[in-house]
Amino acid sequence: MTQPQTPSVADLEAQEQRLVFRTFTYDDAWALGSLLVELGRERQAPIAVDIHRAGQQLFHAALPGSTPDNDAWIGRKRRVVERYGSASYLVGSRFRAKGTTFEESARLDPDLYAAHGGSFPITVENVGVVGSVTVSGLPQIEDHRLVVEALERFLGE
Repeated sequence: MTQPQTPSVADLEAQEQRLVFRTFTYDDAWALGSLLVELGRERQAPIAVDIHRAGQQLFHAALPGSTPDNDAWIGRKRRVVERYGSASYLVGSRFRAKGTTFEESARLDPDLYAAHGGSFPITVENVGVVGSVTVSGLPQIEDHRLVVEALERFLGE
């Protein structure tokens, strides 16, 4: 089975434009996080899942095989979403499209920021980015795809 090709910057931007919430509540965070845990368990994925809104952690879970390092990656990827208002994978892809890397050009501490796939903005229509949903434990494109799949299911797409 061949893997789908790496998404373009335009593909990633389109994901963000369509994966928008009408509202985002504590119950939504629980349901979305639980969906990601369910998907991770089905695939026996060694992931950690995190959902933040307005500086507050609303959901966190770690599945078998995940490590404390996954929590550190979650924090680094989440900070990229908070700073740029875009998915961590999209931010890294934009730098690569310019012929450079996030690490070389962002001028941010790599111990605090990582533009690797797996953190996606929680955007509420007519409000903007209010938080993030993050997965860590798989290769970065797979982390990103898992979050997108969960958002698509959650939002009924």
